[in-house]
Amino acid sequence: MVTPVVPLARPGAVGEDGAPSEREESLDGSLSDRLYQTLRRRIILGELAPGSRLPEQRLADELEASRIPLREALSRLATDNLVTASPRRSAVVGSWSASDVHDLLDARLALETSAAGRAARRESGVRDLEVALTRSMTELRAGDELGFAEANVRFHVALVQAAGNPLLDGLMRTISARMTWLFFLTSNRDHDTQCREHAAIVEAVRLGNSRLAEALVFSHIEAGREPTLATLADALRG
Repeated sequence: MVTPVVPLARPGAVGEDGAPSEREESLDGSLSDRLYQTLRRRIILGELAPGSRLPEQRLADELEASRIPLREALSRLATDNLVTASPRRSAVVGSWSASDVHDLLDARLALETSAAGRAARRESGVRDLEVALTRSMTELRAGDELGFAEANVRFHVALVQAAGNPLLDGLMRTISARMTWLFFLTSNRDHDTQCREHAAIVEAVRLGNSRLAEALVFSHIEAGREPTLATLADALRG
């Protein structure tokens, strides 16, 4: 059952020049974010199946929202590569193939390995990495698979942020939603091992050992390639 998202904007609220008022724009922005979060969660959880169409009017009726903030939400989901959108056609929920997994992991190897070495040389971001690691452990103990996937991604995002390179940050943001989705789909992998590997990465950054940090990150990502492919195949068959 989907929890309705109630429109926040007051219909017809316009400024003196006929444009939407600041309040309406603010509320539309807030509603757009709520719609984005709702649809993002439903895609990751599989409530919106890969390959399914997302007609705007049907979604607008179901979520009790106007189409303008809905379009904004769908645009963000397309940027996240969770949906594909074409002009004059309904958006479609994304899907996964072995090639998609390889592409994502290869992108992560390029981004995160470089970032880890840079973070270690700067000896920065350790506190944020520790917080993210602690959050992962908390979600692991709670048995919340989506929470663990989200926390796991936050760790990797914090690692890239520790490099202090805004361009790397931006690239990481474009793949973080897909990472969350894949982590959730493969949630029966060994989380304890992943957390231990994260802890070793944090220590390498703390010590300022850039080569070790790079090696640990590369190994962490690459070692998960085959288990991820195998687990994803099982998940999709199920």
